[in-house]
Amino acid sequence: MSLSLSLAFALPANQQAPQANAPGSVVRRIGTIKAINGNIITLAPDSGPEMSVSVQPNARILRTAPGEKDLKNATPIPLQDLQVGDRILVGGKLAEDGSISAAAVVVMKLSDVEAKHQQDLQDWQKRGVNGIVSGVDPAAGSVTISTARFPAKKEVVIHTTSATVIRRYAPDSVKFDDAKPSTLAEIRPGDQVRARGNRSADGNELAADELVSGAFRNIAGTVNSVDASSSTVSVHDLLSGKSVTMKVAQDSQLHQLPPEVAQRFATRLKRMAGGALPGATNGSSTNAQTSPPASAPSGTAGAENGGARRAGGGPDLQQMLNRLPVLSLSDLHKGDAVVVLSTEGTAGTGSVVTLLTGVEPILRAAPNASGASILTPWSLSPPAGDNGGP
Repeated sequence: MSLSLSLAFALPANQQAPQANAPGSVVRRIGTIKAINGNIITLAPDSGPEMSVSVQPNARILRTAPGEKDLKNATPIPLQDLQVGDRILVGGKLAEDGSISAAAVVVMKLSDVEAKHQQDLQDWQKRGVNGIVSGVDPAAGSVTISTARFPAKKEVVIHTTSATVIRRYAPDSVKFDDAKPSTLAEIRPGDQVRARGNRSADGNELAADELVSGAFRNIAGTVNSVDASSSTVSVHDLLSGKSVTMKVAQDSQLHQLPPEVAQRFATRLKRMAGGALPGATNGSSTNAQTSPPASAPSGTAGAENGGARRAGGGPDLQQMLNRLPVLSLSDLHKGDAVVVLSTEGTAGTGSVVTLLTGVEPILRAAPNASGASILTPWSLSPPAGDNGGP
């Protein structure tokens, strides 16, 4: 679980000093408690190896809620209330052995973090909108997206202000927590965007509190090879005729579609044949859209044939995938038909977001490889790693 603490954190006046890595210097570290033994905490920092933190008898220990920007509402907490999994920000002197003698500790309890994540997920579901970018106007502070509401699509204008939190997925990451601060100027047509905020009565506009964007690509083809040592898979892309190598990361989703589900998608693609569904592009994100937004305004309306369904839209693919058994890299074999959604990546090698096998009926129904677009728009994963999406 990843969570950054952005707090006005002050050490006692007699310890104020420029941060450095020399023994005796005052340092701050953020991470997760891995173990506690008396006043000794084993800290797994957000970067770097584990380290030992010795909490001094006179140390200030404060509990703060997720989302707080300062310590005005923080409350004192005894050392014995700290638990494995809690997020902490420690400040103190660095010892020669690399440990920290902590004079102050700010704590975000694991239970508080989980509760906040659940609230955020519910808010994304209630007030979220998801789609493919069709236009960007940085001067006006707006982004226009096309949301796929089968059998039709809808244009939504997302308005931002200086208070809107804007992030963008890193080229090689599929995790929301790895998204970096960004601007509208980085967003391009064809990118995927997810935003949450207050919608207009007709649903055509949204005043965004938060917006996350990313560039992804769709691939439909057959497996060339699998390299377990490098955790990569090579796929022959039917559209370009070229081989594409992708990393399979810890957060990648690999699933096999049941035959009846694959057949339903194939039937759906056949009904949309004749130009209604553009072919997926390779090497960049796609404007092809067949799956519904991950958060329709009315929320989840039930299930159909084992797959969740959004009010006013088609089956929610992400929720359906979450119910399927997970495949491993060793389950993939040369010649397997697959559709893949991947990150753009760097140096030509992206990371798999979602890979589906059992898709032969889909590729037969969409020989121009537009079957890959069933994964677009993808439900960008939110804080806490919920695969259903912000």
